[in-house]
Amino acid sequence: MNDNENQPLNPVEDPQNQSLNKDVDLKSNNEAATPNDSNDVCTVDSSPSLDLADAADQINSIDKTEEKEADKSYHLMNKEELINALKNIVNQNLLDHHKEVAAIKQSFFNILNKEREKEQEDFVAAGNDISAFSYTPDPAEEELKNLLSEFKEKRNAFLEEREEIRKKNLDDKYKIIEQIKNISEDIDTINQQFPTFQQLQQEFKAAGEVPQGSETELWKNYQQAVEQFYDRLKVNKELRDLDFKKNFELKSQLIEKAQGLAEVPDVLDAFRTLQGLHEQWREIGPVARDVREDMWNKFKEASTVINKRHQDFFQNKKDNEQANEIAKTELCEKAEAIDFENFKSFSEWDEATKAILELQAAWKELGFASRKVNNQLFARFRNACDKFFSAKADYFKKTREESRDNLAKKEALCEKAEALAAEYDRKGALEEMQAIQKEWKEVGVVRRKQGDEVWKRFCKALDEFYGNRKKLFSGKKAEESENLKAKKEIIEKLKGISEEEDRSDVIDSIRELQSEWQNVGHVPFKDKDEINKAYRAELDRLFNAFDIKESNRRVRRYESELKKFAGEEGKMSRERDKLSRALEARLAEAKTIENNLGFFKVKSNTGNSMVKEMEKKIQKLKAEADEIKEKIALLDAQEKAENQ
Repeated sequence: MNDNENQPLNPVEDPQNQSLNKDVDLKSNNEAATPNDSNDVCTVDSSPSLDLADAADQINSIDKTEEKEADKSYHLMNKEELINALKNIVNQNLLDHHKEVAAIKQSFFNILNKEREKEQEDFVAAGNDISAFSYTPDPAEEELKNLLSEFKEKRNAFLEEREEIRKKNLDDKYKIIEQIKNISEDIDTINQQFPTFQQLQQEFKAAGEVPQGSETELWKNYQQAVEQFYDRLKVNKELRDLDFKKNFELKSQLIEKAQGLAEVPDVLDAFRTLQGLHEQWREIGPVARDVREDMWNKFKEASTVINKRHQDFFQNKKDNEQANEIAKTELCEKAEAIDFENFKSFSEWDEATKAILELQAAWKELGFASRKVNNQLFARFRNACDKFFSAKADYFKKTREESRDNLAKKEALCEKAEALAAEYDRKGALEEMQAIQKEWKEVGVVRRKQGDEVWKRFCKALDEFYGNRKKLFSGKKAEESENLKAKKEIIEKLKGISEEEDRSDVIDSIRELQSEWQNVGHVPFKDKDEINKAYRAELDRLFNAFDIKESNRRVRRYESELKKFAGEEGKMSRERDKLSRALEARLAEAKTIENNLGFFKVKSNTGNSMVKEMEKKIQKLKAEADEIKEKIALLDAQEKAENQ
């Protein structure tokens, strides 16, 4: 016999893989039937025992956790209210409310953890070492733990008791199945056993829950016994037809309801309602054979639509949770990647704060991730944000302290600048003011309002100082122009001295021009280097020319004097020793100056002048050494001539 009216609907497996654990019975609608003569009744040719058992097993596998949790806003309660709520559950022995107990526990410890975090922050903010911190015991925590322990003990006892009841119910139902089998065995008196059969059906239904995992086998045995009874039962054909008609009407109504569930917006409500319809379908007896398969197919098709919606709902939910997990992980990584340890300015902190706020706004737009990681991701993201804002608070606190110190330093510099503004014409005043300006730049930042005020004060002192100096030196420009003109005339006079003239005739003129140059005042700063360079070039030209000529004359005079040494024993030897010592002295002095020059660092115009003087001295010493060498050569030549 192939009866499909009660085949399993293949409901979507719940994510938690838990069964509904409900009692599902097959209710016979033949209670009104009366036994008739065996010749006037018909037998039931089919009974969907296996199909009904499979359907019961599939439906019982649906997760009870899909039931909506009680709408209790425990997250809005304080600790006292949470403890009172838990007391109420424990005192009233509401042992099925374990989810509410878990919610109360989570809400209580969320509040307690926040209080302890605040206590720790206050302890550290007071200047204490965090290693010395310990939490203040909370009596409410101990009371909560005692209540949780009491609830756990009661619930364990309750579950053990309920499991024993289920085992007893299973034994009772198997006993009922055996009784149905027994009354089915006596074919001669089976019609008289029909009221007993109905009574046993009622007892089977009233027996209550059985242990999970035993429903399928139980239903198979029960339906086999029922089939066996109906197969052997001969009832009045008219009564059977009436029963079929009544069952047809009831199942037609269930089909319409199942089809209407496709329009229900809430997928979970529709799925739970469908479970109830299947329980009713199993309780309704069979219909006529010619419509039995068609009705079952319609009911199954309507159920398939709801099951598909239910499956799609959880798949979409899973996909969304995965996408949210990825997005939240990225937000955590972005928040953690902000390198605020190296921030040195308010603008950097402001930009980073905007970025953190944008990440927080993006976080709020995202839905939940999967249950196993959602809380972890939130804790990670919150930790990154807390670290940032804590570091920002520390930076601003430190900056305010530095701002006060910097303000004091800048006010002191203002006082120095204001005092120096009154001494603008003092020697060295400009260098002092420049040093004050340099020191000002090295002082750190000051809060904007105070910084603007102290900056205006400093600028006012600078304007007064440089303004006075500008007035002081504006009259010197004309004088410097005249001095430049006078120095150019001196240079022209030097250019007019010929190198062919006798040194003794022109040396006094050169000295007079040098003295005149020294008496001329300052020239414009932009022309200073150029005019000095031209002046030194002319002096070098004249002195070099006259020094060479003078050196040649001295050598010639020395050559004529060598004749006086002729015939004087030892005179030429002593003269040569004298010249050798003079040569060594010149070369040693030149070498010493050259070595010193290598360690000399030029940092000013004065330094440049000293270097040039030293270079001139080196040249002079080398020229004198060359002259001595010529004299030694003449002396050697004279001595050689005498020895021939």
